[in-house]
Amino acid sequence: MTVDPSSLVSDAVPLPVAVPAAGEARGDVREERRRRPGLSPSRANDFAQCPLLFRYRVVDRLPEPPSSAAVRGTLVHSVLERLYDAPLGERTVAHAESLLPGEWARLQEAQPEYGSLFGSSEEMSTWLGTAGSLVRTYFTLEDPNRLEPAEREMFLESQLDGGPLLRGVVDRLDVAPDGAVRVVDYKSGKSPRAGYASSAEFQMRFYGLVVWRERGVVPRMLQLVYLGDGQVLRNEPAEADLLATERRIRSVWGQIQSAGASGDFRPRRTPLCGWCAHKALCPEFGGTPPVLEPDAVERALGVRPTEQTAGR
Repeated sequence: MTVDPSSLVSDAVPLPVAVPAAGEARGDVREERRRRPGLSPSRANDFAQCPLLFRYRVVDRLPEPPSSAAVRGTLVHSVLERLYDAPLGERTVAHAESLLPGEWARLQEAQPEYGSLFGSSEEMSTWLGTAGSLVRTYFTLEDPNRLEPAEREMFLESQLDGGPLLRGVVDRLDVAPDGAVRVVDYKSGKSPRAGYASSAEFQMRFYGLVVWRERGVVPRMLQLVYLGDGQVLRNEPAEADLLATERRIRSVWGQIQSAGASGDFRPRRTPLCGWCAHKALCPEFGGTPPVLEPDAVERALGVRPTEQTAGR
């Protein structure tokens, strides 16, 4: 059955929130969970793309310089989140555009290095103009005056029995009067070409699985909003789809832990290597990975490399 998207956009009500056990503070529970080995859809996709990239990001935690495209995405996400602070009827294109300078200033205050992305004020102004274009595209895809999100920038966690702690942030959660749930994620880039949408679909089903596990509701719709080309991809998952996603996550996590135990995070050359921030450290391009610290592996993945691989 095809669901009319308009049936999910009005009079949203919050979903129930999990309550910590008696005697446990919310902050204590959150901090304790953060220390457990966890997995997000982005990091799972990193491992599928290149196990060595996963190691650099999750185990070694090597810094990566920000890109203007990534920072623009962060800015646009921030504007769309703040847009819904305005009352119904006042969520206009003009209001959204007026949020851009303030949100950009706030991001620069939090991350001063963002200001060094541009060689001149003219270059930065042009870049802000492209962010404004993405914000305007949003209004051609949805009417924010017909929406009252239940959640925005919602942090999700769910512990898989015998598996990792699943983590992620959902841009928006809509709940219809009948309880139907829609999970929405904004993308500042263009929609994937035919045959290349698997990683995006996995991300959304990952979020759908966590919502189901934590809230007890199978989302009626998973929606990706691509601002780069004004496309919206929708998927209506069945329970079987989410169970298949859980099996895939368990398989990926098993491969990750095996790599951690052996210390063998092999690089995988792909066309995406040209954009990798760690290319100079990659054996595929003549580089040498840093020493693998066993304590870092154990903290990140819950396994300890064997003595033969420790210090490699």
